[in-house]
Amino acid sequence: MRAPARAVDPDEVTWIAAGDRLPVETAQDNLSGLAGEGPGRRAWQKWRELDEAGVGDYRRLHNLPGIDATSHMSIALRWGHLHPRTMLADLAPLRSPGAQAYARQLAWRDFYGDVLFHRPDAVTKAVRSAFEAMATDEPGKDAMAAKRLDAWKRGRTGYPLVDAGMRQMITEGWMHNRIRMVVASFLIKDLHIGWQHGAAFFMERLRDGELAQNHLNWQWVAGSGTDPAPYFRVFNPITQSEKFDPDGTYIRRYVPELTDVPLQHLHEPWKDPAGLPAGYPEPIVDHAVERREALNRYAAIKRG
Repeated sequence: MRAPARAVDPDEVTWIAAGDRLPVETAQDNLSGLAGEGPGRRAWQKWRELDEAGVGDYRRLHNLPGIDATSHMSIALRWGHLHPRTMLADLAPLRSPGAQAYARQLAWRDFYGDVLFHRPDAVTKAVRSAFEAMATDEPGKDAMAAKRLDAWKRGRTGYPLVDAGMRQMITEGWMHNRIRMVVASFLIKDLHIGWQHGAAFFMERLRDGELAQNHLNWQWVAGSGTDPAPYFRVFNPITQSEKFDPDGTYIRRYVPELTDVPLQHLHEPWKDPAGLPAGYPEPIVDHAVERREALNRYAAIKRG
C-alpha cells in the first residue's frame, strides 16, 4: 500500500480571496463538526491514545452505544478532512484486535465506494434485482404507512432503543453504528417500508451521510445489496436493547420519558405494572407478528 500524502502546511495552500464565489460543498464542509484536516488529525490521535474506549478497546466495546467507543471519524472521512490511507498507516503498527477491527471497517467503506462506482443505480434500485418485487407499504399511497414512517422519524415507535437512536440523529446529526442497523431493520422488516425512504431521511439528517456508505448499508440490512445480511436476519429491537444497552444508559440519555422506569421494564416499558410514563407511546406494531409478515413477503419473492 502506498504511504499517505504528507500533511500540508496552511501557508502552502492558495486560498480563495474574499469575495470569490465559494463552491457549495465548502459551506457544507464547515458544518461537519471537524472543520479541516488539523482538527480531524488531532481528534483521530486523541481517540487512538485513549486508555479506555479507544482503538485498543474498539473490538470489545464498539457495539455498546451507552459507552460510545467509536471514533466519530466518519464525519472527517465524509468531508475529506482525513484520508483512509492516513488512518490505515496510523493503525499499521498496532497489532491489537481493536486496530484490526477498525481497519476492516475502513475496508468496508472503500468497498462500498467501489460498488457504487460500478453500480450507480444502487442509489434507487436493489442490487439484487429479485428484491425489486418485494411488497412494501408505501407512505405515499397508504395512510397507515405514512403514519408509521412519521413515528419512526420522530422517535415515537414505542420501542426504546429505536426511539433513542432516531432522537440521537435528530438532535446530533449522528447515530451510533449498531443502532443504525437496528432502526433500519425496524423500518424495513417491522414496518415493511422500502429502504429508500429510510436512506433518504438519513441523508437529510446525518453529518456523515454519503451515498455509497448510506445507501449500500441500507441495502445490506434490506438483504438486497452486495454481500447482504440474510433477509431472515430480523433485528429484534427488544433483545438488541437488552444485549447492547443492558444498563439503559443510552436509552435514558435520549428518551427522557423513560428516565424513571425500572431497569427490569426499561426495554419493554409497556409491561411495567405502573403503566407507560406520561407522553411515551405504546408500541406501534407487534414485533413478533411483523417478523412473520416480513418473512412471508420474502418467501413470496423467492417463489417468484
